[in-house]
Amino acid sequence: MKDDRQVEALLRELAPQVIGLLVRKHGQFDACEDAVQEALLSAAQQWPEQGIPDSPKSWLATVATRRLVDEWRSESARRRREENDALMAPAPATVSDSDDTLTVLFLCCHPSLSPPSQLALTLRAVGGLTTGEIANAFLVPESTLAQRISRAKQTIKKAGAEFVLPPAGELAERLRVVLQVLYLIFNEGYTTSGGPDLHRADLTAEAIRLTRLLRRLMPDEDEVTGLLALMLLTDARRAARAGADGSLVPLAEQDRSRWNAEMIAEGVSLVSEALEAGPVGPYQVQAAIAAVHDEAPTADDTDWSQILALYDVLEKVSPGPVVTLNRAVAVAEVNGPEAGLELLATLDDDSRMSQTHRLDSVRGHLLELAGDTGSAREAYLRAAGKTASEPEKQYLTRRAERLI
Repeated sequence: MKDDRQVEALLRELAPQVIGLLVRKHGQFDACEDAVQEALLSAAQQWPEQGIPDSPKSWLATVATRRLVDEWRSESARRRREENDALMAPAPATVSDSDDTLTVLFLCCHPSLSPPSQLALTLRAVGGLTTGEIANAFLVPESTLAQRISRAKQTIKKAGAEFVLPPAGELAERLRVVLQVLYLIFNEGYTTSGGPDLHRADLTAEAIRLTRLLRRLMPDEDEVTGLLALMLLTDARRAARAGADGSLVPLAEQDRSRWNAEMIAEGVSLVSEALEAGPVGPYQVQAAIAAVHDEAPTADDTDWSQILALYDVLEKVSPGPVVTLNRAVAVAEVNGPEAGLELLATLDDDSRMSQTHRLDSVRGHLLELAGDTGSAREAYLRAAGKTASEPEKQYLTRRAERLI
């Protein structure tokens, strides 16, 4: 089992490196990515029994190249090569000194792709997950996920994307997309959008791994550090978020002795480092809010005034309905539930909130604090009817039943 985990970790690390190597040498991201996936599957089958090769990256590159050659020997593949320009200009690369992980990551988060396609392609090409693993994580058929990945690669090809990092003028915006994709992967793992499980630890772990990798590749980007801190400070509570039966346990009721002190310490250190370095970004502020929660010995010790002040900053640097929603909770804790409900009412006509259960869930909580149990119960039931997550649905239903 230990050998299997060692092989899995190594393959995930090498996957984007080998893709980058082949694309630089041969061009055609789509074909190279397919070839590397087959090489990864072969390695996953052979290495646990035969041992990891002395040069695992070279082994993967050799196997993937053979797969490319076999494909290109067919007449139809030869015609396609003659009829179409290569996706990216081929350039020489050596196995020993080429690590194009960052370039692969930015390519997978190309702005021409939809967010679901960015997620899927990132997890496969950079995360090294199989199509089946990704499909299982997002509760979609494997065939659907395979089509999504195939369309994503064709979209990149049609967009004429080159296998290079974005120019300096575009880097900040492209990095924002990359961070958003990693954050979406983490959020889907921390609170699954549907199905029987409250969380998917494999997805949160992968999001944290990829963000650590991104920080290693871009150590001077404070928002990368802020996002990593936010993930660690949030995931540190995961063990206490679910009861023995898998039911959701809200933050105020969690057993804080079960929180991961090591992750909290690292997260606090990272966010402190990022905040001291320069201009403040939204991930840094969210990480600071998470740190205030994590450093409180009990729920009653939470410094809500500081949290509200941080939400005021967040609303300035990154305004949006989700920020307003969370800020309403802080306002209620500091100024009373009526004040929180008044702020919450500003979201009633926001179309971005109409399909989510979050607005009704928070409204139910604040109405309950205000003593309006009848309206709170109705809000909880509306929220329960809007979520596809079974643990969240059960939690909201129980909250409503307590108010009968």
